[in-house]
Amino acid sequence: MPKRPDMNDLRIGVVGLGYVGLPLALAYDSVTQVIGFDVDTSRVAALEEGRDPSGDVEPARLAGANIQFTSNASDLASCNIFIITVPTPIDASKRPDLSALESASRTVGAQMSAGTVVIYESTVYPGTTEDFCVPVLEAASGLTLGKEFSVGYSPERVSPGKGAKSMEDIVKITSGSSPETAAFVDALYKRIMRADTHPAPSIRVAEAAKAVENIQRDVNIALINELALLFKELGMDTHEVLAAAGSKWNFHPYTPGLVGGHCIGVDPYYMTHKAQSIGMHLEIVSAARRINDRMATYVADDVVKMMLRRGHAVAGAKVLVAGYTFKENCTDIRNTKAADLVNALKSYSCDVTIYDPLADLEEVQAAYGHTTSQTLPTGPYKAIVLAVSHDEITNRNAAAWRNLLTPDGLIYDVKAMLPAAESDARI
Repeated sequence: MPKRPDMNDLRIGVVGLGYVGLPLALAYDSVTQVIGFDVDTSRVAALEEGRDPSGDVEPARLAGANIQFTSNASDLASCNIFIITVPTPIDASKRPDLSALESASRTVGAQMSAGTVVIYESTVYPGTTEDFCVPVLEAASGLTLGKEFSVGYSPERVSPGKGAKSMEDIVKITSGSSPETAAFVDALYKRIMRADTHPAPSIRVAEAAKAVENIQRDVNIALINELALLFKELGMDTHEVLAAAGSKWNFHPYTPGLVGGHCIGVDPYYMTHKAQSIGMHLEIVSAARRINDRMATYVADDVVKMMLRRGHAVAGAKVLVAGYTFKENCTDIRNTKAADLVNALKSYSCDVTIYDPLADLEEVQAAYGHTTSQTLPTGPYKAIVLAVSHDEITNRNAAAWRNLLTPDGLIYDVKAMLPAAESDARI
């Protein structure tokens, strides 16, 4: 049985300094010095300058951080605890992309020594940590799980964006490769948590729990999205229906919209992949994904139909898409369905302008090939699609938006930011 680190001699390396890793590193810097590692040298340089590229962490907090930021893997050699927080996206075929996880595991394996505990926070399908990551660690380190090192899994529950709960205030699921490791991992997280921890009986249970959290939301939103399409065909306002249904105490409040991001729009594919690997097909989960994935195209089609009914020439029509990130009041553009909306409008030869006060222009261009503006363009437009409810967008009233339209232009309010009577359509 491997010896685990002394709680009075913690040397923590956080691998991956994005939305999950940076807050985690900052939480642990009050316990011990932390080494924060990321392969993105520009991100590391910004953090060294006291600037968080995502905009979530104030410069004053970074200035006082007890963290060594680095892109040099050899700087991790002194660590006896590694926490891996790298992205786990899907590829173009919507299959799990574990390349970053594999690379991070190889990097950690090359630097770890006997007694090390490696904890994963990246969202995965059940079995990934033990069946995929551990062999990479063993091959890179020459060490054996259960004899010379231990692993744990504690899924991230970060919700990026202004006003979201901090990591320390969200119950933390913990688990380990042995009962002793599980207790150690739980105690380690208790050092930084204000909320409680929830020790899971196995790593696989902890892995599945994280995926299920987001699958449940995906399925419920898909249900509302499908009903919204029905109500629209029936000439009814979905939000009025939901308000009436919500008058019962046990009604679950979900609203229609675009479902993207690195969690809800991705995690279901990890679970369906695992199911397919053992010959199962998850029908409800797969159907929910199909429904939510097509919503951006539905909105674009609906906008074009409305323009045609008003006698507009669609080809060359100027359309403003307001909001581009995957959710309100955050800078994250990963798997944003606004990109699909823009592409669908462009497929009709619309002249699309994109406004988002928070999205990084260079990141959008690199990821999607779209040009965005953080300053609201003046128009005039044949249509404005209010796609993401950033404060800067919701704080503008209908009159302010109509000032950007041609006299016969229309407002399509995806997120129901305006009163129903003040927009021309919404989902």
